[in-house]
Amino acid sequence: MVNQTGKATLTFGDKELELPIYTPTAGPDVIDITKLYAQGGVFTYDPGFTSTASCDSTITFIDGEKGELLHRGYPIDQLAEKSHFLEVCYLLLYGHLPTAAEIDDFEYRVTRHTMVHEQMTKFYSGFRRDAHPMAIMVGVVGAMSAFYHDSTDIADPWQREVASIRMIAKMPTIAAMAYKYTIGQPFVYPRNDLDYASNFLNMCFSVPAEEYMPNPILSRAMDRIFTLHADHEQNASTSTVRLAGSSGANPFACVAAGIACLWGPAHGGANQACLEMLKEIGSVDRIPEFIARAKDKDDPFRLMGFGHRVYKNFDPRAKVMKQSADEVLDLLGIEDNPTLQVAKELEKQALEDPYFTEKKLFPNVDFYSGIILEAMGFPTAMFTPIFALSRTVGWISQWKEMLTDPGQKIGRPRQLYTGDTLRDYVDVEKR
Repeated sequence: MVNQTGKATLTFGDKELELPIYTPTAGPDVIDITKLYAQGGVFTYDPGFTSTASCDSTITFIDGEKGELLHRGYPIDQLAEKSHFLEVCYLLLYGHLPTAAEIDDFEYRVTRHTMVHEQMTKFYSGFRRDAHPMAIMVGVVGAMSAFYHDSTDIADPWQREVASIRMIAKMPTIAAMAYKYTIGQPFVYPRNDLDYASNFLNMCFSVPAEEYMPNPILSRAMDRIFTLHADHEQNASTSTVRLAGSSGANPFACVAAGIACLWGPAHGGANQACLEMLKEIGSVDRIPEFIARAKDKDDPFRLMGFGHRVYKNFDPRAKVMKQSADEVLDLLGIEDNPTLQVAKELEKQALEDPYFTEKKLFPNVDFYSGIILEAMGFPTAMFTPIFALSRTVGWISQWKEMLTDPGQKIGRPRQLYTGDTLRDYVDVEKR
């Protein structure tokens, strides 16, 4: 915890409490209310925890007003442009950019943990072929604790380290297997001669009958998608992982809980919802109709992929993702894909419309990532699993940080109770 820099006085009824104020290295000051109930007998009420800091962290910082995202102090646009995903993983996990020797060792360890226990492949056959890949991932990742007993003791720093490497390494394999299972193709084993992103594309799109070589532009775009989704401060899924971890649950169970939370359309499912919206629009000539609906406050329709709850300016990740989208679309062409044609024209018209620019409803990372993944050939059902494998390193970094925090307690939010007060039970014949 940072040092106390001041005090806030809270007066209510005949009570007056002094609450400590802490000043972070970035962001607004924080009033410490941990003693509020003990000293004042009251709770605070903050639905969605939008004004509550649940922890102190050194990993990621977001300034929504400026449109700024920093990982360990490094801007996301610099990392996406100059770095690569596994280097960002190292940064998030260990707090500093690695030396050449450190990144070589880290990449070696990750690459040689990409295979999953062969018995785990049998789990997939227990799911229906039309199961959503996220449903499969929730189950399979949770089941990892049944296979890797030597990395579930959270009190052992080495076991925490092994679990971290295993999950970063195996998540692409698990996601690719979920995809292959749903389309009826054989599983493709990981290859140690490919980089992280290329290996994932190979496991998704290669078949035993012929050789497949990932295009470097597509691999780079895939790596950027991973990088731009690696961590995003205390969002819903990360908070879920921390809350599960606060009980002492093993890391595989905690990440499975994060995956379940990420599945929601308001969180990780936003890019899938965005592509479904583009398909609903259907053709370029219908865009004005849907833009008009988005402006109508009485119409529940909203343009998915525009604006962001945290960023009140341009999403800094979207700038980099747009560049990748342009590169991928230029490589693959969009002439025969009506969905991508709609996406490009919708982006153009929205950015030229004062309604959206004045309200700062710019295309966000979900809009562009959905376009890229669609162009690559991924079905919309795979968008959120790809998000999950990208965010795994963020979840693990936050989980590891939480376990070493001396002030960490089991999460136990309070409530504003509005139900019935005490009443006596009535026998059934008297009701």
